[in-house]
Amino acid sequence: MITFCIALVLLVVGFLTYGTLVEKIFGVEPDRQTPALSKTDGVDFVPMAPWRIFLVQFLNIAGLGPIFGAIMGIFYGPAAFLWIVFGTIFAGGVHDYLSGMLSIRKGGASLPDIVGDELGKGTKTFLRVLSLVLLILLTTTFLSGPATLLQGLAPLSTFNFRLSTIPITWVLIIFGYYALATVLPIDKLIGRFYPIFGGILLFMGIGIMVVMLGWHSAEMPEVFDGLQNRQTNGLPLFPMMFVSIACGAISGFHGTQSPIMARCVTNERQGRWIFYGAMVAEGILALIWAAAAGTFFADPETGLYGIDGLQAYAAEHPGSNIAALVIDKVSRTWLGTVGGILAIIGVIAAPITSGDTALRSARLIVADFLKWDQRPIPKRLMIAIPLFLCVFGMVFVDFNIVWRYFAWTNQTLATFTLWAGAVWLYKKLKVDSLKLKVQQWGYLIALIPALFMTMVCTSYILIAPEGLHLPAEWRWIGYLIAGIVTLASLCGFIVWAKKQK
Repeated sequence: MITFCIALVLLVVGFLTYGTLVEKIFGVEPDRQTPALSKTDGVDFVPMAPWRIFLVQFLNIAGLGPIFGAIMGIFYGPAAFLWIVFGTIFAGGVHDYLSGMLSIRKGGASLPDIVGDELGKGTKTFLRVLSLVLLILLTTTFLSGPATLLQGLAPLSTFNFRLSTIPITWVLIIFGYYALATVLPIDKLIGRFYPIFGGILLFMGIGIMVVMLGWHSAEMPEVFDGLQNRQTNGLPLFPMMFVSIACGAISGFHGTQSPIMARCVTNERQGRWIFYGAMVAEGILALIWAAAAGTFFADPETGLYGIDGLQAYAAEHPGSNIAALVIDKVSRTWLGTVGGILAIIGVIAAPITSGDTALRSARLIVADFLKWDQRPIPKRLMIAIPLFLCVFGMVFVDFNIVWRYFAWTNQTLATFTLWAGAVWLYKKLKVDSLKLKVQQWGYLIALIPALFMTMVCTSYILIAPEGLHLPAEWRWIGYLIAGIVTLASLCGFIVWAKKQK
């Protein structure tokens, strides 16, 4: 309980202090006209109220990511709490704020254009492909999860494919909804109903937290118990945990979503609350579910530690979407029938609403590349339908495989965004000739997490099963190569910075 409460306080304090510092370094201009006002088109550029944008942004970035990721991450032990807290404050919050505010400054540009403007045309092309791959993987992830939960609430016809049972009817129903949300103007469906679902998601998290603190605090994992790796699959804590917990600490997916809301913001002062604030809210949600998953399966009578109990529960359900099963079990047991159903509905609505905005973002990325006006509905459909077909084909791939590839792609995209933020801040702060040292060195808020995530992503692809899968005795080579790549990236930045002078 001590670890959880301290972590919760740190997240709030981080928003109030470090979030303010990030805003000051960026340098908001309240009098600058935003794209929502200068490019209003009634489809994607639509002015909206700040509180509504915050709830939509929170729902867009939250989905199942911070919940699934936190549950998968707590398998590695209490170290997950530290990554959620410090990752949210120093990496995720900075990433989300910069991606949103840079989109505003660049006329509502999509993420590949934002990053490409700072890192070059080659990077822009690569990011367009990587972003589309990420968004398709994410939509598939956020389609399988809610379809499985809905099948548990209201069983409908299924389809057996290899060793998996796919709730095909629910998949098709969700797809129908995706079609509407992807092509309709943003204020007709997303802006009108998503704040309600965002409130349900927050209610669910608060309900779980109240029950956990009130009746099960004694079984909660503590960092004082040790930060050693508790995972039983033989994979190392670094970098695996830092990729498993993506949306609850830092997520490249958020960078694809922030431009959607950047096209609705009416004043730059709203940015810290909408972008950095929504990331902190997501970090709190991830913290709650990491603690809940690590607490629920504790058995005081046998002395079984909560995380060990979680490991045992996962072993009883091989090949299953273990995170969805944990959500269902925890919600129904701790919140009762009615509360459990409401909580599960919140968990269902969140990924669905992230899945459709992922497809919406993919549509915008393709439209920006083709320079297609998105006011005519046929042009929206010409882009959206091929995206739907790609996602539907991925539904038949094992969920756990999709999640792992999504997680790595997600963190890689976040790394590029942080590097672009560091470059932009360096150029801006040097050109402005600001006198305060905190402002002159402000680019470090993006550079330091960019270096860390470079180390994480490079070592992951060398060590992870879906990468080169170096054996345990050769993992040091993976860390060495990752360290060299990270150092080379830093040297490249220093050389570039000297040329700017």
